[in-house]
Amino acid sequence: MNKGYAAFCDAGRHFYDAPYRRSSDRASSGAPYSVLARELPQGWQRHTSGDWLAFRPLENRIPSQGWKIHISACLDNAEKILTAVWDYCVPRSVAFKCMPSRYLLHSRNAKYADRAASGKFITVYPSDDAQFHTLAKELDELLAAEPGPVILSDLRWGTGPVHVRYGSFTERYCYDDSGELVPAIADAQGELVPDRREPTFHVPSWITLPDFLEPHVAARSANPVADVPYRFERALHFSNGGGVYVGRDLRTDRQVVLKEGRPHAGLAADGADAVVRLKRERDALRRLTGLGHTPEVLDWFTLGDHSFLVMEYIEGRPLNSFFAHRHPLIEADPSAEKLTEYTQWAMRIHRLVEEAIEAIHARGVAFNDLHLFNIMLSEDESSVTLLDFEAAAVDDLTRRQVVANPGFVAPADRRGFDVDLYALACLRLALFLPLTSLFAVDRAKAGHLARIACEQFPVPPAFLQEAVDEIQRGQRPEAAASDTSAPRAGAGYLPVTLADWPNSRDSMARAIIASATPEREDRFFPGDVAQFANSAGGACFSYGAAGVLYALAETGAERCPEAEDWLLRSCKAPASGTPMGFYDGLSGIAWVLDRLGRREAALDLADTLTSQPRQDIAPDLHSGLAGLALALDALATSTGESALHTTAMQCAQLIADKASPPGAPGARAGLLHGASGTALLFIRLYERTRDQALLDLAADALRRDLDRCTRSVGGTLQVNEGWRTMPYLGAGSVGIGMVLDDYLVHRRDERFEQAREEIVRAAQAKFYAQPGLFRGAAGMVLHLSRTTTPGPGTHDADVRRQIESLSWGAVPYRGHLAFAGEQMMRLSMDLSTGTAGCLLALGSALHETPVHLPFLPPLRRPPEPTP
Repeated sequence: MNKGYAAFCDAGRHFYDAPYRRSSDRASSGAPYSVLARELPQGWQRHTSGDWLAFRPLENRIPSQGWKIHISACLDNAEKILTAVWDYCVPRSVAFKCMPSRYLLHSRNAKYADRAASGKFITVYPSDDAQFHTLAKELDELLAAEPGPVILSDLRWGTGPVHVRYGSFTERYCYDDSGELVPAIADAQGELVPDRREPTFHVPSWITLPDFLEPHVAARSANPVADVPYRFERALHFSNGGGVYVGRDLRTDRQVVLKEGRPHAGLAADGADAVVRLKRERDALRRLTGLGHTPEVLDWFTLGDHSFLVMEYIEGRPLNSFFAHRHPLIEADPSAEKLTEYTQWAMRIHRLVEEAIEAIHARGVAFNDLHLFNIMLSEDESSVTLLDFEAAAVDDLTRRQVVANPGFVAPADRRGFDVDLYALACLRLALFLPLTSLFAVDRAKAGHLARIACEQFPVPPAFLQEAVDEIQRGQRPEAAASDTSAPRAGAGYLPVTLADWPNSRDSMARAIIASATPEREDRFFPGDVAQFANSAGGACFSYGAAGVLYALAETGAERCPEAEDWLLRSCKAPASGTPMGFYDGLSGIAWVLDRLGRREAALDLADTLTSQPRQDIAPDLHSGLAGLALALDALATSTGESALHTTAMQCAQLIADKASPPGAPGARAGLLHGASGTALLFIRLYERTRDQALLDLAADALRRDLDRCTRSVGGTLQVNEGWRTMPYLGAGSVGIGMVLDDYLVHRRDERFEQAREEIVRAAQAKFYAQPGLFRGAAGMVLHLSRTTTPGPGTHDADVRRQIESLSWGAVPYRGHLAFAGEQMMRLSMDLSTGTAGCLLALGSALHETPVHLPFLPPLRRPPEPTP
């Protein structure tokens, strides 16, 4: 789970949205601080940029970079600090910006907020180094008594909330060593280099640290670890609240777990910081001493101002890891024996967890954070230990849940033991189909999942019906209706079955149009949180309007002229730092505009793209040279602008010059970010030029990606990322397989033939954690419906089975068919993660003229064998 997505849930009931979009009328914490209603003196400018509200005197020129001052704050003293900074900066004509509401400050400092940006409440911009010294010193004198979290990316000035860091004041961008577009500063020669933004303090190599900062650097570098009788051996986990470490007691040589709490940081929903929550965990575990289902408390100490809880080290593995290795639906056709064995195992494990919860309830403790990752199962699978009691309540059945896994978060009306009973109900379903995050969008999905589980496993319907009843308790009868004995998954829940084309197409199109927000400037259709990463996010092919419009047009759905006009307006004057890539930037938008008949606008964007430097751009298809070149080459063909062919070939040469030597795998693999995307470019250029050297380059690129793959026990070929294997279309083996199909049209290769057969097997599992096109089941539908790989797994019946599995991630939206996005906590309409991508995948299998991804046209498939 990517916990960064949680911050984008509060601002929307059905879709991810930026935290700053949460309106003040939804909660008092969303209202701006009262001091911000003051009138500014004449000559000052006020403007909003994302989460920030900025104030600048127009007469003062702000440098492009330098030493800047960050001020942190707690929720309770934030307005006091902001008022003091306003009263200090405005009379002195000093520019500054702030988090304008309690809600945004809370989000920035929440438990799973970005550790590099966490704690930053106010930024002050000195005009030069001399003023920097004065401002830092005087602001510290003004605020030294005020508590605030430490900002990990900065140098703390003394012991108060004032911090400093050298970095960019304005929005400038460059490409880093991997070719990614990142914020930039100028080095000593005036060249733009990455402005490092990490949870550690860093001074650029060409900057001399001012003498007055030396004492603060020394204070930061002090190492008090030698004063405690423990050795920290390795980190298990980091959050904004602190780390969890495996260590050793130097007095006894006993292995222990040390859990850290940072003061004023890592806030829970009730505002409790990491130290308060760590004390709650300590108190709960002490109440549960000797129970056998929880770790024992061994010690408590303070290191600097950080608190540490020392606990017994528990042997075993989290339940989710057993689940991943055991679950039979990761196979294409699990046997009845495997399904029965797994069902018995899952029911037995659930009973062990249930017994553990009953035992802690008997001692007056509500766990409040039960989920697959917090259940430690012994290696012999005979016992469970519950971990992470920082949200626990002791003798308090009124406390609401303040920290929760998205797949197990209880409704707002549950309190005390009822929170754990809800989580136990979710666990019953999650052990069979771990899609319970969807309940945040629609709790009626529980009945749908129960029906599917009963079809796939020999589980007693009553076992899951009990879970459905608990999950839907308190809902309207019509909303909670379910029948786990229903003979067919999807009946009575989804508005249409996916295979019912074109009715399913029209239903998805209506859901997409119903979600539109034409009044907004940042996006037209809701999608992934990446929409808010840069100025092209809401317009781009992967996450924005361009990809949605492409899917609607290709599948024959009704077009949306209002969205096309919006897309045209959005790219009239691209902002600084707008990516050039195909999937995340301007080249993909230009390509779509041309296909929609907006040729003049497409060529205007092409002029912008060809005028930009390209030497440092990554080679990949998603954001880099391969996607840019494919778009320009296609535009040259459709418009007759032959100069664009030349630019495309120049991009291909840059890629070839940068390519790793044969046998040296790249940093990433797959269609979007790996060498397969560059192989696709070389193949398409070969088809235009018939230059055999381009096919040689394509073969070398494909071999580099195949070198990053590994064979599983079941004979499937998947990308090896070191800690997991990936079969998916975007960054997994299936994307490699699609390009292998195209290469083998032109040249035989025994290794490639074998690889694509093993990749097809990776696309045949019955369960994928998400429905999305690039990281889920939709990509498998698209590949199986397109591939020319011979043998089993690619026949119509195989594709239909995958289409049925795709329905598991579907949720009705306003009576129409829609799909969950990345992380499954909200719906998405975009192409990469949501409904538009599922629409495109279904179109590849069911539309009268098969549709396709850009630059991957349908291939001539062998005829189906006669039954």
